[in-house]
Amino acid sequence: MKREEVGSTGHAEWHRVKLRLKHEFGESAYKSWVNPIEFSGVDGGAVNLKVSTRFMRDWVLTHYADRIRALWSGENPDVRRVLVDVDVPSEVKPCGGEPSEKSVPAQHVLVGNTNAAGGDVLADSLSAPLDARYTFDNFVVGKPNEFAYAAAQRVADSNQASFNPLFLYGGVGLGKTHLMHAIAWQIRLRSPQRRVVYLSAEKFMYSFVRALRSHDTVSFKEQFRSADVLMIDDVQFISGKNSTQEEFFHTFNALVDQGRQIVLSADKSPSDLEEIGDRLRSRLSSGLVADLHPTTFELRLGILDAKAEQLAVAVPQKVKEFLAHRITSNVRELEGALIRLSANVQLVGGTISLELAHTLLHDLLRAHDRRVTMDEIQKRVVEHFQIRLSDMSSARRSRTVARPRQIAMYLSKQLTSRSLPEIGRAFGGRDHTTVIHAVRKVEELMKGDVAFAEDVDLLTRMLEN
Repeated sequence: MKREEVGSTGHAEWHRVKLRLKHEFGESAYKSWVNPIEFSGVDGGAVNLKVSTRFMRDWVLTHYADRIRALWSGENPDVRRVLVDVDVPSEVKPCGGEPSEKSVPAQHVLVGNTNAAGGDVLADSLSAPLDARYTFDNFVVGKPNEFAYAAAQRVADSNQASFNPLFLYGGVGLGKTHLMHAIAWQIRLRSPQRRVVYLSAEKFMYSFVRALRSHDTVSFKEQFRSADVLMIDDVQFISGKNSTQEEFFHTFNALVDQGRQIVLSADKSPSDLEEIGDRLRSRLSSGLVADLHPTTFELRLGILDAKAEQLAVAVPQKVKEFLAHRITSNVRELEGALIRLSANVQLVGGTISLELAHTLLHDLLRAHDRRVTMDEIQKRVVEHFQIRLSDMSSARRSRTVARPRQIAMYLSKQLTSRSLPEIGRAFGGRDHTTVIHAVRKVEELMKGDVAFAEDVDLLTRMLEN
């Protein structure tokens, strides 16, 4: 195949490949990583692409190049390889006249059926791999996490150490690791010359123990203390490990004294970590401690909206509300539930519905089940209809209040073992005949009003065992 000029068939193929990538990876990833790639041409079965930095080249090679090659082969069976060049202005030179990194001639890396060649590898051998999904663009911000998010962004965008250390803490699945990865990606993108080391506390311990056994602690110290940014996830795992704590303490001090940035995460605040020495506890608390609170219903809805957009799948609002109500403790499980529904629709067919969610996710929902109480019913109904909790027991008779109150009484009758008088007392001391009237009214409305029936059904599914 002869080299194709820009604007020819190859350019049209690239346009179609980009659209497929946008659909598969989502709008945010597309804007950040795919759209800036420039198409140079196709030559001898190799696609030639250009990016502006080595960091971006490495990112594209790691996360997109294989998929680009596969999609392009679908457009043009002759395409077997993808070449990614670094093509940046050459006029920038340091004072001594020697070429800087930006003035180095474009180097390419080959992705395809042959071995990759050329170029520098920016990944640090100490660092754990970073997840391409965990960027600031993909982090859904709400009241429970906005402070931690803002602090993480400040650290990522600063060329000097700020909030040293930044200590993020919160329960499982609330976004600590996401923010850690986002900080690392942002720093590598803005300042690729800075050495970012990201790893778990377990790997830190393992590296230290291995250095002790090989009598090579000097190399260990040099590796960690030469980092510009040291990021350690789940530092609670060094609790009780005295020798590791001691080495971590000295590494911490050495980096802070040199003005290097440290970012840490744990499941508890420094003051609540057990078996941590007072010196280390004091150091961990000396910067900015930011917690990620449990998610709210609104934040969980936002996370589901973002995930549905990323998956390019249509999810009815009532299904999202159902999942947001029922899966409350772990964002990963919430996203996993939506992925499972999406995969089922793609593989088996049909559409996502409440019935499908209830059937397909029965194991996950059962794990989140809890005994239903009248207090829980009232809170769910109030939240759903956006009224005040006090309206459940007030004397107000307007339809916007009376109807939700009747639904709450109906659900209390259906989902609890409470007697009619007990239900009446829980709703402002009402008589049991009022409860009977409410139950009958709701049953009557459910038969004649589809939208009303769906509301009651949704609330039932959210609450039922």
